[in-house]
Amino acid sequence: MAQLYFRYGAMGCGKTMQLLQVAFNYEERGQKVCVIKPATDTKNGTKLLTRIGPERETDFCFNRRTNLFSRIAKKYAGVDCILVDEAQFLTPKQADQLMEVVVKLNIPVICFGLRLNFRLKDGGFEGSTRLLQIAHKIEEIKTICDCGRKATLNTRWLNGKLVTDGPDILIDDGTNEIKYRAICAHCYYKYKEM
Repeated sequence: MAQLYFRYGAMGCGKTMQLLQVAFNYEERGQKVCVIKPATDTKNGTKLLTRIGPERETDFCFNRRTNLFSRIAKKYAGVDCILVDEAQFLTPKQADQLMEVVVKLNIPVICFGLRLNFRLKDGGFEGSTRLLQIAHKIEEIKTICDCGRKATLNTRWLNGKLVTDGPDILIDDGTNEIKYRAICAHCYYKYKEM
């Protein structure tokens, strides 16, 4: 029986690398996968790119209006697995549509994404929140903070200073230095008070 999986972790924990490994494992056994990501993730166009090198072209990118069940049912109903990168950018309705893919088409769906946004105070990303509510299996992908503790929080740094407010998506426009880092709660409070 197919299931909906949500594999989450802080930034830099290797979510995309694990997605590519899952795709490789399926394809090595002669099975077909469909790899998708939201068009919101503009950093590599239609490609998935890891920090350590491996990359892959997606089967399609979707926007907030895309009906994922309809698109998958029409074009990808014969695949053995659906793999979703940057799943935090799903709408709640799209997360529900992926559950429909699992139930009605009997295709496993594995979503990879962030659990929390950098603000840490407003419920995080709506796609992640919905996946945490409905996924059959929820798995954490771990990473470490610079100090060696387990990193669980995503932070945004603007011109070298920790910021805790602003839009979920902030693209580097060349006028400000924007960086994201995964850190532990201990370091978060230390930097926040600086």
